[in-house]
Amino acid sequence: MKYLSALLAIILFQSCNQKKESEKNLAPQKEIQESKIQKDSILQDINKAADSKKDTLDEVMLENDIRFNGKLKRYFTLADFEKNFGKADSTKLLSEEEPCTSIFEGSAEDNGMNDKYFYKDGSRFENSGQKVAVDEFKFVKGNYILYKGIKIGGESTVNDLKKIFPNAIRDIGVLEVYGEGKLQLITLREDKEGISDGHINIFFKNNRIYYMHWWFPC
Repeated sequence: MKYLSALLAIILFQSCNQKKESEKNLAPQKEIQESKIQKDSILQDINKAADSKKDTLDEVMLENDIRFNGKLKRYFTLADFEKNFGKADSTKLLSEEEPCTSIFEGSAEDNGMNDKYFYKDGSRFENSGQKVAVDEFKFVKGNYILYKGIKIGGESTVNDLKKIFPNAIRDIGVLEVYGEGKLQLITLREDKEGISDGHINIFFKNNRIYYMHWWFPC
């Protein structure tokens, strides 16, 4: 009987030891799992914050997504200018205006000495040799753009553009423009990566789109 009692005591002791060892082995695994859950939660919070920041940035308007009067990209030839806009109302040498930046940066054979601004119906184009580019585009006399197939013209309102550029419209401001008075203004980024230091200004007058301008710092 004493032998049986001793045997039961030994079995009970071994069982207790095995339970303790099992609990010791489970504890680190539980800590690892809890640590992994905590890290995953932190990563999710970081990703959510990054996505939220992206969502609040002003939208991008790529040059390749724009067609002026439904036909021309931002850069085209002198022949295309005359075909689609006619003769310039007036011209002025860039050397007379002395802008801090220019689109073509003296790329012609004469090192840009004869580069000009073309003025047509309130819009301004830059000309270098046989090349022309849009600098300012005014939405008057039927002028419009197709942006990703969406027509934006002189009848387009702030609310119309809010559907396309909600973040930029949310940040709409007011700017005193020489010769125009106070105009509402939104800015759009030129690229998704933030490589360009410039942006596109879009101005509104009487709640309707008025003109757009490629702005670049000096």
